[in-house]
Amino acid sequence: MATEIERAVALLRAGELVAFPTETVYGLGADAANAAAVVKIFAAKGRPADHPLIVHLPSAGHLPRWAREVPAEAERLAAAFWPGPLTLILKRRPEVPDAITGGQDTVGLRVPSHPLALELLAAFDGGIAAPSANRFGRISPTTAAHVREELGSRVPLVLDGGACPVGIESTILDLSRGTPVLLRPGAVGTADIARVLGRAPEPAAPQADVPRVSGSLDAHYAPRTPLQLVSSDGLLFALRNALVAGERVAVLAPTAQAISHELVVWKQAPPEPAGFAHDLYASLRELDGLGCARILVQQPPAGEAWLAVNDRLRRAAAGSGEDDET
Repeated sequence: MATEIERAVALLRAGELVAFPTETVYGLGADAANAAAVVKIFAAKGRPADHPLIVHLPSAGHLPRWAREVPAEAERLAAAFWPGPLTLILKRRPEVPDAITGGQDTVGLRVPSHPLALELLAAFDGGIAAPSANRFGRISPTTAAHVREELGSRVPLVLDGGACPVGIESTILDLSRGTPVLLRPGAVGTADIARVLGRAPEPAAPQADVPRVSGSLDAHYAPRTPLQLVSSDGLLFALRNALVAGERVAVLAPTAQAISHELVVWKQAPPEPAGFAHDLYASLRELDGLGCARILVQQPPAGEAWLAVNDRLRRAAAGSGEDDET
């Protein structure tokens, strides 16, 4: 893989894009200090220009290169969770390109834990801006094949590090305004953060004056097939209605198949949160490719452990059933 890393570094330094694995999802990377290169991310994804990006760093020692203020709480969280799936929102240094921040006074920073990502970052010795390597608003990729299927020739190189071990995007925590605020749930939970800081982060209030961040739109992570969240009791009812209408339906549920019918495709999901999260995007991509009339997903339980999964499913349902504009 050394030659692939060398090629990736050469492409990044030339202002080109490279897709690479992280522990969360595959990222579409560009040199974060090169505004012209960063713009190529937005073009490849069809991403709105005011939607900020996360900068991936080789180590916490690079924080001062990007953040003008590194509060003590950021240092404690970095020591506890980096490398790992936690993004910290901090006040940006003035030289950070506006294309990274969406014109805001903050920047999102993290150190990923995937060994291939760390190898790339160490060899590049700089920040790599990298949102998920998919068309904007669509299902995030968790394998190199997903990236190639969706972005094709838009990406000169895809580093293949296997399936992502976490499977959903990082937790995003705002530390730029004094009080820690959770902007996106992920594998690092509020209880984990509270154990380090001695206080739990506050939830982001609707319409609150908080930074815009990746994955915060109401519609995101979405299949083209309409997706409907249903309760365990409502699943069979929804299935029967679909069959009466003659619809072919896909089901994602943690229970064994309850109805055997030629028009029903049933995929059993892991029953615990980490396993469900790990398989979620790959399962949605698989079911989305079947040409069914709809995807029925059994709503997971409420509670802290399922917060990130329920967040992704809610946004996926809101954005589902819409074709890409380009």
